[in-house]
Amino acid sequence: MGSNQLTWDPAKYVQFGDFRNRPFFDLTGRIAADSPRTVVDLGCGPGNLTAELARRWPGATVQGLDSSADMVSAARKPDAEPPPDLSFEVADIRSWQPGPDTDVVVSNAALQWVPGHQELMAGWLAALRPGAWLAVQVPGNFGSPSHTLMRGLAESPTWRDRLGGVLRHGDAVWEPEQYHELLLRGGARADVWETTYSQLLPGEHPVLDWVRGTGLRPVLQALTPADAAAFETEYSALLDEAYPAGEFGTVYPFRRLFMVGQKQ
Repeated sequence: MGSNQLTWDPAKYVQFGDFRNRPFFDLTGRIAADSPRTVVDLGCGPGNLTAELARRWPGATVQGLDSSADMVSAARKPDAEPPPDLSFEVADIRSWQPGPDTDVVVSNAALQWVPGHQELMAGWLAALRPGAWLAVQVPGNFGSPSHTLMRGLAESPTWRDRLGGVLRHGDAVWEPEQYHELLLRGGARADVWETTYSQLLPGEHPVLDWVRGTGLRPVLQALTPADAAAFETEYSALLDEAYPAGEFGTVYPFRRLFMVGQKQ
């Protein structure tokens, strides 16, 4: 996703699809654009949600951009007939700029991978025409056990020589009030909120399965297959203690931050 050079597995990413998709609809539901000309989805992943934008605005040209060639390849091979005027390209978020007819920009769960994305957002707001929309969702759970345990293990004596600097820390995203100010300073009418989803996950080690599709990717890519398996074994034991299975499954709280601005 986004602009990094991680190797992404589209099938793994869409696991737990209902939980991963819901924030997208909560985010885009706050966009009140009537007849946008061009809609851009930055960090589109496998493209299934980008297609929903094309269905919502059938008169718009809808573009999905992602740095992962595997994700874009998956997006170009949809399960169903794609809407017209929908396209996907491999592109780096950091080098993208809105055009004069860009009326809606969406980025769902991608900008947390882009250091300095706040400056990019400010630049997009400056370039967007009055009336255009910018809608962004990023995870806000970097202080949750799933992430602090991962970072702690990566920094332990056993792993720090191989994983030092691989994982980003508390600066991955801002707090809601900081994004709110960013939108206001960019001349936008701002709508900013956060939601913690209480997700009931099935399976034997469901939180490990969840992070395999996202946050654990840098670790798995940095290690040999044997080392990756060893790290997962240690990490899984920590996760099972932090997120014990209950009678109905494993509850995994997930905080997400939402920001929607319309340029004035």
